Amino acid sequence: MKYNRIMAIIMASLLSAGAFAETEKIENNSEFAANANTESADNTTGKMDMENGVLPIADDRGFTLQSKDGNFVFKPYMYVQSTLNIKYYDDEGLDKAYNQDNIANSGFAIPYAIIGFTGKAFGKIDYNISINAAASGGNVLQQAWIDYAVSPALRFRAGKFKTPFTHAYLTTLGETLFPQVPTSLTASSILPYSLNAVTPSIGTGFDLGFEVHGVINNKFGYEAGLFNGTGSSVNSATKGFSDDNHLPSLLYAGRLTYMPNGPMPMTQGNAKMQHLDKMLIGISANYNNEAENESTNDFRAGLEFAWLKNKWYFAAEAYYMHVGFTDRQKIDKTYDFWGGYAQAGYFVAPQWQLGVRYDFMDRNGSSKDGFLNMPAAVVNYFVPNTNLKLSAMYQYIGRTGHATQLDRDLDDLGIATHTACIMMQFAF
Repeated sequence: MKYNRIMAIIMASLLSAGAFAETEKIENNSEFAANANTESADNTTGKMDMENGVLPIADDRGFTLQSKDGNFVFKPYMYVQSTLNIKYYDDEGLDKAYNQDNIANSGFAIPYAIIGFTGKAFGKIDYNISINAAASGGNVLQQAWIDYAVSPALRFRAGKFKTPFTHAYLTTLGETLFPQVPTSLTASSILPYSLNAVTPSIGTGFDLGFEVHGVINNKFGYEAGLFNGTGSSVNSATKGFSDDNHLPSLLYAGRLTYMPNGPMPMTQGNAKMQHLDKMLIGISANYNNEAENESTNDFRAGLEFAWLKNKWYFAAEAYYMHVGFTDRQKIDKTYDFWGGYAQAGYFVAPQWQLGVRYDFMDRNGSSKDGFLNMPAAVVNYFVPNTNLKLSAMYQYIGRTGHATQLDRDLDDLGIATHTACIMMQFAF
């Protein structure tokens, strides 16, 4: 009975908040706020809050509880993404004796079913927590962090959040041009050793850690932090001390950005933001000390460029990963991997966005010839006055430059040659 009474009180509070919540009017001073010069062209731009990294929080999106002085803000949100996937794999790697089919990993899926809340406290603290009910294990806790702002140029963040590496991952989840991030960031590298623990990918994504960040003079951004390096699936402290270089076995990461026209919102195209001129140029690097279950030391570096110009969106990135085995593995060789992509989107109509992307990856390492090239195309439709977004994309995996047919066959193992995806997402 006590539980029922508590739930009744909570539900009544949320319903009353929906009826009487004040419209959020505070000016967002975060790294992702749009400056006042463009607000007259698009009134919603300056009110977009992309600080939580999941979806943009705008004035017309749901409801907000806010104190009169604006020092306390509480905003619940949800994000649901449902997809239909069709994936076709080449014959190599398939055993027809076991009736393995070329079409696999296909059908309907829910990659994200996120509920969370975000807001501000005491006028200095931002906070966010989100649960992905579609995930499993440690990934259920999608992110949870607090951010203390001494000033816009000096902020401290702790918890589970995105590591400062690659524009593709740092883009707000509900704001990406394609339903899927570039394959060059997610595909595991190919190493000539049968160590199941060593399958590093170039992307880093969410992790547990601490960082210092800020925006200086409204143009220069920086992020520097320490993370566990175990990724989003581990929410506990499992790291030790490096035997090789006598440092804590952590991910050391940093990123510098230059935004000549003021802070750039982390979107790759939004129907409500078609009157911007924002540009971002960035460099980033990280070192995962004794990563991959203490098997390797991984160094990554990246260059990024993004530009929002009215109805256009352009982006290009290049990234590099160096993998070296730890002394205890008694393997002297090191391996280098690199990749990148370029993509562009354009609103051909107020609610219709078309996009293309060319993605490439040297998956088998620079010591071997050959790489993957992965062109893709997308159509996005933003349903008016609903917060619904519909997307349809196609991607092809090509292989070129390999010295032998075996190298060619091995290079795309586990990656679909043809991928078609239809997505519906809703954010509130």
